[in-house]
Amino acid sequence: MKEYTAPLARLIDELKHLPGIGHKSAQRIAFYLERAPREDVQRLAEALLDAKDKIRLCSLCNNLTEQDPCEFCSDPRRDPEIICVVETPYNVVSVEKTREFRGQYHVLHGALSPLQGIGPEQLKLRNLIERLKNGKVRELIVATSPTVEGEATAVYLAKLVKPLGVKVSRIAMGVPVGSELEFADEVTMLRALEGRREM
Repeated sequence: MKEYTAPLARLIDELKHLPGIGHKSAQRIAFYLERAPREDVQRLAEALLDAKDKIRLCSLCNNLTEQDPCEFCSDPRRDPEIICVVETPYNVVSVEKTREFRGQYHVLHGALSPLQGIGPEQLKLRNLIERLKNGKVRELIVATSPTVEGEATAVYLAKLVKPLGVKVSRIAMGVPVGSELEFADEVTMLRALEGRREM
């Protein structure tokens, strides 16, 4: 005897493909959607298809956009001489939340990870190099994650970009605001000391 009817089993199976959604979460979402009014489910389905059909990558920075170039690349108030390199489009959101960065972005869509088969060829680097070759960029801020993959990507970018005469900087990392020093590991503490600034 089957646990679920075929359509419900298919929905659960499809939901399990989403990141962070296991079998139990997929079940809960599927049963929620089954109980929800048809109009709510219809709106969700239309929003999914609308996003899939209308969102594409910016030809300059690879950020997700409806227009090309994206709002960051086409905004005349942003400084095109400073580019912040991030791994994913949602990293752009994190930087924007600071309300301090007024340059442009470049989204790599990943980080170097030989164990997962991600080398330089899999990253969106070609249009970054083209942007740097025009001589208008004076600083590249590498804002990759403080993971082994993010660090490897940062080092690779620095070696790739420095011969072009562009200043390469790395975001400072260290102890998060509101935490206790006793909980910081040695790598975090080292990054905090290296990223110190004068008061």
